[in-house]
Amino acid sequence: MSSLSPFTQTLGKRKAKHLLRRSCFNFTPEKIDQFASFTPAQALWALSAPSIPKLSEPIDPRGEDWEEQHWTSSPKDPAEFSRQGAKRTYICGWWWYNAQNEISLEHKLTLFLHTCFTTSKDAGTGPATHFFDYLRLLQKYAFGSVKILAKKITLNNAMVLYLDNNLNSRWKPNENYSREYLELFTILKGEQRGPGDYTNYTESDVIEAARVLTGFRNKNDRSIQDPDTSIPQGYVNVNAHDKGDKTFSAAFGNKIIQGGVDEASILAEYEEFVDMVFDQDATALAYVRKLYRFFVKSEWDSVVETNIIEPLATDLRANGYQLLPVLKRLLESKHFYDECDSDNTDQIIGSIIKHPMQLWTEITSAFKVDIINPLVLDNQDEYYHLFFRNFGHNSSFSGSGFNMFAPDSVAGYPADYQGPDYDRQWFTSATIVSRYKFIESFLYGRDLIAGWGRFSSVVDSVKYVETTISNPYDAETVVREIAEYLYPESIDQDRIDYFKDLLSNSLGDEYWTGAWSDYIGGDDTTTRIRLDQLLIAMVNAAEFQLM
Repeated sequence: MSSLSPFTQTLGKRKAKHLLRRSCFNFTPEKIDQFASFTPAQALWALSAPSIPKLSEPIDPRGEDWEEQHWTSSPKDPAEFSRQGAKRTYICGWWWYNAQNEISLEHKLTLFLHTCFTTSKDAGTGPATHFFDYLRLLQKYAFGSVKILAKKITLNNAMVLYLDNNLNSRWKPNENYSREYLELFTILKGEQRGPGDYTNYTESDVIEAARVLTGFRNKNDRSIQDPDTSIPQGYVNVNAHDKGDKTFSAAFGNKIIQGGVDEASILAEYEEFVDMVFDQDATALAYVRKLYRFFVKSEWDSVVETNIIEPLATDLRANGYQLLPVLKRLLESKHFYDECDSDNTDQIIGSIIKHPMQLWTEITSAFKVDIINPLVLDNQDEYYHLFFRNFGHNSSFSGSGFNMFAPDSVAGYPADYQGPDYDRQWFTSATIVSRYKFIESFLYGRDLIAGWGRFSSVVDSVKYVETTISNPYDAETVVREIAEYLYPESIDQDRIDYFKDLLSNSLGDEYWTGAWSDYIGGDDTTTRIRLDQLLIAMVNAAEFQLM
């Protein structure tokens, strides 16, 4: 039976792989070996330590002067800078580099919060710097309270613009933001009980919420900063605010919120509205279900709902909507490690199809790709523009159905919310070719997906085997140990023999032993060809597509 009882034994390699895949973007063999000796509690203590970013800010390597290159720290109006589209991708490159280099839950939680409070960096969120501020706000609360974030997000400049709350006034109410705030960001729809009645809220609540939110505006020049985070935010236009009382439906206990008449009382009115929404059990349940779907499994039964989801929702409310304690309890549980019954291979481990960025980043970390260092001035154009923007953002991610921080709709990425397929939507006839070209592109140092050109951050198959495998001369050891690091579950002898046959070019184990001896003697031609073919086959196998 599903249980939140903690799993207290050491993880071992299998469970360490599982935890690292689900909790961060760093998946090196060395980290797997290190975490294998930890208990879940020890591992999660390490994963929840404050991150120390490698990069403090994004760089535009093609900016014409220092201020254009370091635009996010400039006092100029963000709209005055050129190349806004490229700058948005460089922000993504800044975020990804830090995520790929750190063993921290922060980055997975940041991506999770993006699925909860969705905007699109490429559609209606203003200058690129607003996207930077939005991303920093999510990072700030990754280890904090989702309730406080739900208060802060409303004045985030990108969000104000994205859902048209800058047009919401007492003279002409605009319900776009209030509708999505209830339907997608917080309490979510329940069962529809009648026209305009979604159990958790009603159409009249959308209207009243829009009245609460009248007058909330963006501040494009970033001259106003949130006192708690120092992140630029919008402001309240008092004259545009509806100062009347707001009356909510029976879904919220027929609560009446007194209208504010000045900035302080309007913000207090808004906080009372958020408190009302977060006082509902349905809101806590909504966030825990999202957490479960993101970190554990897309679908679950009534037993999991009763024994896992509901107790965690109670914890979430009791803890002031702090995500980290709830997530740690979930990721420490026997349930998470398939240890609730006699069959520990039947439910959780290997049950999710990898997100495109997860797949791409596992290749870079698992195979120890030497990502070009953007802290070196001469490397910045290659990292930000040629490698990340062209090959990563515009080719690999886009070609595999992931428009980074820019889903097609405010609902987010269909894999995160749209049943019955959920994560299976990452692996379709439209995306499979791009996914299969990831490893080939990294091996050959050129974009084989969209043809953007060459890059130097490559998978060196020979170096990987030499530095990772205990006995590179033995074909079975090579295959078995690579599989142990790459795959969620062990593979059987038939699969090992299949991959050995690829490695030895169907000429037997002695062929591979001789090829490795040739490499040690200075000739890596045959060795590299065989290892490249092996890695292509093993990465593109079904086993590596799962986590």
